[in-house]
Amino acid sequence: MKAAAPRDFDPDVSESFDSAHDDYARLRRECPVARTDKLGGFWALTKYDDVERAAADPKTFTTAVQNVVPKVAFTGRRPPLHLDPPEHTPYRRALNPLLSKERSDMLEPATRKLARSLLAPMIARGGGDICGEFSSYLPVHVFGEWMRVPAEWLDTLHDSGRAFILAVHSESSEAMKDTSLRLYEMARALIADRRTTPQDPDIDPTSALLAARWNGKPLPDEMIVGTVRQILVVGMVAPMVMIGSIAVHLSRDRELQQKLRAEPALIPAAIEEFLRLYSPYRGFARTPTRDIEIGGRCIAKDEPVALLYASANRDEGVFADSDQFVLDRPNIDRHLAFGRGPHHCPGAHIGRMELRIAWEEILAATDGFELDGEITMTRWPEIGALAVPLRFT
Repeated sequence: MKAAAPRDFDPDVSESFDSAHDDYARLRRECPVARTDKLGGFWALTKYDDVERAAADPKTFTTAVQNVVPKVAFTGRRPPLHLDPPEHTPYRRALNPLLSKERSDMLEPATRKLARSLLAPMIARGGGDICGEFSSYLPVHVFGEWMRVPAEWLDTLHDSGRAFILAVHSESSEAMKDTSLRLYEMARALIADRRTTPQDPDIDPTSALLAARWNGKPLPDEMIVGTVRQILVVGMVAPMVMIGSIAVHLSRDRELQQKLRAEPALIPAAIEEFLRLYSPYRGFARTPTRDIEIGGRCIAKDEPVALLYASANRDEGVFADSDQFVLDRPNIDRHLAFGRGPHHCPGAHIGRMELRIAWEEILAATDGFELDGEITMTRWPEIGALAVPLRFT
């Protein structure tokens, strides 16, 4: 009879805003390389050094098999996240110039205008769900602007993307497939439009992928479709969850809320510390290409491993007072909220800009805010708040 797989933690348990971080602190103390039989069974690395090493070593920890827990890529490979170097290089080479700090700055006026228009009805009512009414829309429209998606597509993109996220949280493979296929249809339609009406590849991401060459040949059609499909969703979730989590923190810490409202120049530094404290993805998955030993535990080749950035960013051995908000933390540049290694998030500049603008506008438009109901939490692979009802005071 086969022995039962050890369960050092339960990733399927219902969570509060703080409970997952409490459990990860326990794992770092007692079982830093942890195993569970839930969500298909996987290992989890919780310590900073282990996570950083694995993220920077694609030869030992490949992303080409499974890139998140639970496994959700049922409908095709989506570069560059699903590929390792050098295969992922032409996709990053095509997209990275369009995700520069300069390009992010160009999006700032439209982002600020959008933030104000989304906040206006909430301000008039005296509150609302900052995620459902504000942060679920802001990144969709910003990425739509960046991708030059037709304006009439944006509501459909918002609804389809949110439906996919909820399907992942429900662990329904059929719902994941159905909602993912809707996003693939949008990706194919966008590519067909660019083939019919080409745009400048120095401006338009889809055109840049169509113009890209690898060993003198165009990128495979289905891989371009997968890349556009990936882009349509990847920039939507993290800002939505981050804004929700920051809202919870500032509702609890009214002194910090007032300090940032009075001194908006502090907001960029605060955003970096919030990214460390509330990394919106627990971490991406990797698959060992050989048997390995980490922290005295043996992980067999091909067993899924989750790199828990959310835990690593609170590692007490790296960040002093790791569960506390510390403005201008001296080693804040070490946080892993945007990953590490070849899959470091290329959209980091846009993400930071969205968070900064969002909080400049929320704080400027209010005299204060507090929680006004129950917080709804995300499930794996995200971590943080999915719905945060606020009352503006």
